[in-house]
Amino acid sequence: MTKSYEFNWQKHLPEFMQEGATFDRFDECDTCVLFPPSFLCLHLPSSTGFLPCFGASLLQEGQVLECSLINSIRVGAVPKDPKILSSFEAVGKTEADLEGCIICICSATDLVNLNFMFLVAENPEVARKWIEGLRSVIHNFKANNVCPMTCLKKHWMRMCFLTNVNGKIPVRGITRTFASGKTEKGIFQALKDLGLPSGKNDEIEPSDFTFDIFYALTQKICPRTDIEELFKKIILVPFYDPKRAMQIIEKYERDEDLKKKGHMSSDGFCRYLMSDENAPVFLDRLELYQDMDQSLAHYFISSSHNTYLTGRQFGGKSSVEMYRQVLLSGCRCVELDCWDGKRRRPGAHHHHGKAMCTDISIKETAFVTSEYPVILSFENHCSKPQQYKMAKYCEEIFGDLLLKQPLENYPIEQGRALPSPNDLKLKGECVCHTEQLEAFKKHMEAGETNTPAIIMGEENEDETENGQCQPVPDVHVSGDVAEDSEEALIAQYTYVGATTNIHPYLSAMVNYAQPVKFQSFDVAEERNIHHNMSSFNESVGLGYLKTNAIEFVNYNKRQMSRIYPKGGRVDSSNYMPQIFWNAGCQMVSLNFQTPDLAMQLNQGKFEYNGSCGYLLKPDFMRRSDRMFDPFSETPVDGVIAATCSVQVFSGQFLSDKKIGTYVEVDMYGLPTDTIRKEFRTRMVMNNGLNPAYNEEPFVFRKVILPDLAVLRIAVYDDNNKLIGQRILPLDGLQAGYRHISLRNEGNKPLSLPTIFCQIILKTYVPDGFGAIVDALSDPKKFLTIAEKRADQMKALGIDTNDIADVPSGSSKNDKKGKGKGDTVKASVTPQASSDMAQTSNSAQNNTAETKRGVYLQIIIIDELKQMKVCIQMHDFFFKTFLEDQNIMQKTHCTQADKMVSLHDKEKMTLEKLLEKAIKKRGENNCQDLKKETEDKIQTLATEHKAKVKDITAQHTKEWSELISSHSSEEQEMKDSHVTQQCEHLKKLLATVQEQQTMQLKLIHERKEMRANQAKMSMENSKAISQDKTIKNKAERERRVRELNSSNTKKFLDERKRLAMKHQKEMEQLEKNQREQLEKLEKFNEQVQPG
Repeated sequence: MTKSYEFNWQKHLPEFMQEGATFDRFDECDTCVLFPPSFLCLHLPSSTGFLPCFGASLLQEGQVLECSLINSIRVGAVPKDPKILSSFEAVGKTEADLEGCIICICSATDLVNLNFMFLVAENPEVARKWIEGLRSVIHNFKANNVCPMTCLKKHWMRMCFLTNVNGKIPVRGITRTFASGKTEKGIFQALKDLGLPSGKNDEIEPSDFTFDIFYALTQKICPRTDIEELFKKIILVPFYDPKRAMQIIEKYERDEDLKKKGHMSSDGFCRYLMSDENAPVFLDRLELYQDMDQSLAHYFISSSHNTYLTGRQFGGKSSVEMYRQVLLSGCRCVELDCWDGKRRRPGAHHHHGKAMCTDISIKETAFVTSEYPVILSFENHCSKPQQYKMAKYCEEIFGDLLLKQPLENYPIEQGRALPSPNDLKLKGECVCHTEQLEAFKKHMEAGETNTPAIIMGEENEDETENGQCQPVPDVHVSGDVAEDSEEALIAQYTYVGATTNIHPYLSAMVNYAQPVKFQSFDVAEERNIHHNMSSFNESVGLGYLKTNAIEFVNYNKRQMSRIYPKGGRVDSSNYMPQIFWNAGCQMVSLNFQTPDLAMQLNQGKFEYNGSCGYLLKPDFMRRSDRMFDPFSETPVDGVIAATCSVQVFSGQFLSDKKIGTYVEVDMYGLPTDTIRKEFRTRMVMNNGLNPAYNEEPFVFRKVILPDLAVLRIAVYDDNNKLIGQRILPLDGLQAGYRHISLRNEGNKPLSLPTIFCQIILKTYVPDGFGAIVDALSDPKKFLTIAEKRADQMKALGIDTNDIADVPSGSSKNDKKGKGKGDTVKASVTPQASSDMAQTSNSAQNNTAETKRGVYLQIIIIDELKQMKVCIQMHDFFFKTFLEDQNIMQKTHCTQADKMVSLHDKEKMTLEKLLEKAIKKRGENNCQDLKKETEDKIQTLATEHKAKVKDITAQHTKEWSELISSHSSEEQEMKDSHVTQQCEHLKKLLATVQEQQTMQLKLIHERKEMRANQAKMSMENSKAISQDKTIKNKAERERRVRELNSSNTKKFLDERKRLAMKHQKEMEQLEKNQREQLEKLEKFNEQVQPG
């Protein structure tokens, strides 16, 4: 619920100003007298912001001058025009009588085209009193933000003041106000319905023309049907409790019967919407609300370039009046070009017009609108003697206002931060544009050189050896130069750079803004000198932003930088300052004489914080521990992105002509937040009074840095000419139904033109999280069907405890119904697409991880022994041993067989000899031979047995020796086998571990994941391209770019998660492998021979 806020925009007026006084008046332009002196009555009503002048002459009607258009009140000089003096002499006032009695009132709708009104008081005391009183009334920046209802009151008072010679309000004046292409008959009829004179030449008594009558007239001529429609169907947000609602009704409702009932009519609702309580910005932001005790480098500073110019850079006029106007507008950094002047006096001037230093009225205007420090940026072209005079002039004129020495608490030392704006209140700080100020101080400069920043034509070395400057030729031009002669003027112009040979007396005045030539961001960071500052033309600044954006931001956290327009802007046009504000550049200098878009952004931005010219930079652009990329497309850490929606309903009193109008809504901020020339309403033809646009909302979906973003609402006619505009910083914007009062090109408030629109501000919710946020914000809306049915049963008196919990199940009909109802439309929202894609991607990843979930077993030594390679090696050694054993057995068997065969052969030979002898002699005759033979056989058998015994013993001995040899060889073989087996087991372990590592890498192979991510990205992009709610190509491209950025972050996070998981698994695997290797080492120590 919003609280009532009292917007105290009016300033206290002394009684003598409310009572009024009588003055003579004269106007002059050069030597031309516009009006003769006239008899005037001047007074300020306490409830208005007008300075009405009532003419007592029978020939003149009254004139009204709005205080918001008055920029200065001065002590006027005695006119030198003889015609004016003679006119005063005719009424008995001599030139001496006019001394000290003249008041000069300067007013304008911009900074260049000024109007002067001269009033002559009765005596100097009256003049002095009124000058002081008027100065206390003007420069009321709060008055520029009054509500539409107050604007109507001011316009009504203007009409009441502008009476004719009869002291009455002419009907003709009313018809001019509400013309806007409508016929006068409608206005006459409205006046008649209100009981007022309605003839074309009729007059209305001021007492009859009350504000209620005027307001009723506006409602008849410009009916607010748009508000009536809203009144019928909307509910105020934020909601009001009965007490606050009654306060609103009591304050804005005019129908007493409805008040008693606690009701409000559409008229009361309209009055409420047009009040200060529904201002489009938080009105407390117009006051000084920021912390002003930070370092100077932590503020944006309103800055001007070539302050003295009133027009083009070449051929345009220069005027000291611009210094006054620029400072009074709130600017805190002005530029002075100083050259050797005539009569050996330094002059601040442009090549097309000079002014002496003493003529520039900076002192009296520097701290009128703001008490915070003014930075005087000198571009010094003077010789050393005249530099000394210039320094003396500054010291004499500014006195204590000039900061000549560093503050005691802020010495000029390396690493010391700059003082704050509060520390430098009511002080002027000098900046002398030289590239080598310190070099001169240390006497390192060998000679005098020029360092031109911009060279047009040839470089001119125009300083002589004795330190005197050669005279610079003046090119005096009356008025503006024609287009065809401008090129010739540029061709003959040679830029003369600022001298680097600075007089010590002048250089001593430069303290906290010592200009140095920029070398690099690394050098600046290494030096860490906060009081050094550098200037960049816009092209160089953009170049550094392109290559070193983050470094540029960090540089501006520590020390100041100044940006100025490039030399090619001869028409005094301005660059876009927002890009440099995004980088934290403090002094973004603009051509204040050109009321273009850039200046509108500048003035709209610096209107906040009491229009003091200083705006505190966001926290992340000041803290050294935060990193900020001004080209970031993702939300900044610690900063909540916003969504802004603007729906334009109608316009009121946009023009008094019969023209067509349309409204354009733009956003300026970071590059990703900036949206230009995309959102515009339809053209409403032939209605400048109350066009109804009734457009769909213009949605700025994602504003990642609201602190730097500004909203621009501009109204154009059918010739694309600007009618009015308004710059609204997003960090001070109020949501709701708002009337936006428009400004002109120079940011001066227009009287009546307003735009009625609805502004919605909310936290940006990324695609895919909308349903969650909605459920959290309104849980009841997202109850399940079962919970809703339970609530409905409760309404019938059924206790929830009586409802049993049963398993949920869906019938065939439910499934069929679901199948029919879930038809996907062609217009798929990115959010829905993202949800589906996320679900799909999650399922695919889970499936893939399930497939890849291979268990890596722990390696055991016994398992290594059972491996085929290890078994083959063991079998080889055992086979070799068996082969040796078989060879010996075969050798022994062969020897035994040979002995048996030889014995059998000898025995058989003896038996054959015996058989032959028996056959030949007979058996009886061979008994002796038989016996002899048997003896020989017996002897042979005995010898054979002995030989067998001997060879058996020998074989036994050899076998024993072989067994013994084989045993020792087997042991040696086994020892060698164990050593080789251990080495082989190590190799096997290393091989198996390497296979496990490769297997783990294959498990985390990302090809499938990348394919899924690419598929998801394509599906989302396709969904956006098919979304019919996106109406223009730029928005579609922006959504795709945003989606790609979101997907990239999501995909990188997923890959990072998998990489961390892979790393943990790899570390665990390496740990297991180390443990396995240690076990194997222990096993080898146990099995190896000691």
